[in-house]
Parts: sequence; C-alpha cells; structure tokens
Amino acid sequence: MIQGRGIQGKPRGFTLIELVVTLFILALAAGVVAPSVVSGVGTLRARTEAAGIATFLRAAREQAVAHNRTYEVRVKSEEGIVELRAGNTVPAIRRLASGLRVTAEPPAAQLITFSPQGLSSGSRLRVDMAGRGYLITVDPLTGRVATRRADR
Repeated sequence: MIQGRGIQGKPRGFTLIELVVTLFILALAAGVVAPSVVSGVGTLRARTEAAGIATFLRAAREQAVAHNRTYEVRVKSEEGIVELRAGNTVPAIRRLASGLRVTAEPPAAQLITFSPQGLSSGSRLRVDMAGRGYLITVDPLTGRVATRRADR
C-alpha cells in the first residue's frame, strides 16, 4: 500500500490495486473512444476538401462574370490538382490532399466551363476520402455550386 501519514495520523493514499483498476478503466475508455475520434477526423478532412473544391468552383464563376470572359476548371485527380484556366493562362491551381479521389459523373464533366453570363457546362463531382464521400454539383443554367454528403 502506498501511503503516508496525514495531519491527524490517519493513513492516506491509494493501494496498488486501486491504481491498477483506475488505469485499466481509463485504458478501456480510451480504447472505446479512439476509433470514433479517428473516424471524426477523416470525416472532417473529407468535408473540408469538398468545401475547398466547391469554393474554387464558385470563385471561377465569379471571375467569369467579373471579367466578362469564359473560364474553365479542369479536375486532374490523378495529378492531384484542380486548375482554373482562362484561355491559355492558368491563374489559379488548387492542390488536392493526399488520399483524396475526385471523379466526375460522366467523366467528360472533369472540364467545367463558366461563361460571362454565369452559366456553366454543369458537372457532378464525387469527392472521396477516408471512406467518406461528398457530391459537388454545378448547375448548368445558373452555375450554382452545391455540396452534399453522398449516399453510400
């Protein structure tokens, strides 16, 4: 028994068995909580990446309207980038996180065009990371970009 004498002479402290039981309960609780924390981090990273791509697309539409010029966004998932193109120039590139997969539905939708009127060629992009999926849609009539959780 780990103990000492208190002010009034009574033994104080914890027995070794009490310490072992307490540490066992803490280890058990940590083992139960750890997988959900890891899963939560993966979900957060996937959602953040999907939001970043959606913001990039919205900015491309705004540039097309503001500069009265056609802009294109090319999704190059295998290269890990999304690039903004205005003719032959590339004014912006967004790097994708490692482990992120972006697929277009249909595959030709990897090239999204935004016109000066705010219209777009439309697209459906699926963003997958760490077992989580998000769907980014670009409306062809309005150019509006929306993000939602993809159903499994």
